[in-house]
Amino acid sequence: MFRHALLFPLTAVLLIFTACKQEKKESTSTSDSAAKTEILAVPKFDRDSAYHYVEQQVSYGPRVTGSAAHKQCKAWLVSKFQEFGADVLQQDFTAKVYTGQSLPATNIIARFNPDSPKRIVLAAHWDSRHLADSPINTIRQNEPVLGADDGGSGVAVLLEIARQLGQSPVKMGVDLVLFDAEDYGESGGEDINTWALGAQYWSRNLPYSGAQKPKYGILLDMVGAKGARFAKEYYSMQYAPELTNKTWKLAEDLGYSNYFVNESAGGVTDDHYFVNTIAGIPMIDIINRPVDSSTGFGTYWHTHDDNMDVIDYRTLRAVGQLLLNVVYKEDAGSF
Repeated sequence: MFRHALLFPLTAVLLIFTACKQEKKESTSTSDSAAKTEILAVPKFDRDSAYHYVEQQVSYGPRVTGSAAHKQCKAWLVSKFQEFGADVLQQDFTAKVYTGQSLPATNIIARFNPDSPKRIVLAAHWDSRHLADSPINTIRQNEPVLGADDGGSGVAVLLEIARQLGQSPVKMGVDLVLFDAEDYGESGGEDINTWALGAQYWSRNLPYSGAQKPKYGILLDMVGAKGARFAKEYYSMQYAPELTNKTWKLAEDLGYSNYFVNESAGGVTDDHYFVNTIAGIPMIDIINRPVDSSTGFGTYWHTHDDNMDVIDYRTLRAVGQLLLNVVYKEDAGSF
């Protein structure tokens, strides 16, 4: 912030120093007054609200595609998006899973400014894993998991963003997409297409006219755990390197480089892979990749430990505040 030595009265210097420290805490530092006005207009992400949204999802139990809890949670998610002023589209489809079953599934699409030709998409999956089949798990392996972080955290961040968009509208279009049947894939299977069935369906059935196709997308997956580490995922860098680098740079400017590390990580067959390869929309994945994990993910991943105990207010705030900055800066043409 202080690139030049300027002479001011001591009192003025102290006031400016205090103001700049506060601005750095909540936004990026800049010497351009117009940019300051735009940055300060970014709403403050409410981490308590997001935490509550994780709790609410978990209260239904495991949200396995086709289950009663899944149906109950869907009704709640749709009602919340509508409450926040979004135009909500329920994209129903049949998920033909690797077990041979055909399950009723729904992608939930909350649209703000649905007629705007300029738009971006933010996404997460809202279903939870039907098995506790992590290779490091030894108990109740055939039972479904709660998915507080793996599913619930990303959804919670998007719900809070929807609430903020309802209170502080932007001019461009923003689509918040909750993909279904992401986590019903076959562990250890050779066919990657058993995963992310909702993203595959959405990508083949885009709810847009040609002019409204989103400019880019950001996917959230496992974004609420204590001490989360978000490295630059391989497919994100392969298909959308500029967007990945800009997002991580913005995180650094916001003071979140302890979460968003400037390092490369391996590829994950996640929803964004199919959005990139089928829909042709550049989409990056913000996903927790610990360095000391034998599975490549948190120790709670696909186990019964994926509950509220792993969720951290500060991680939710870091991811949510970053995304709010992306949205409002993109709307202002400064991202």
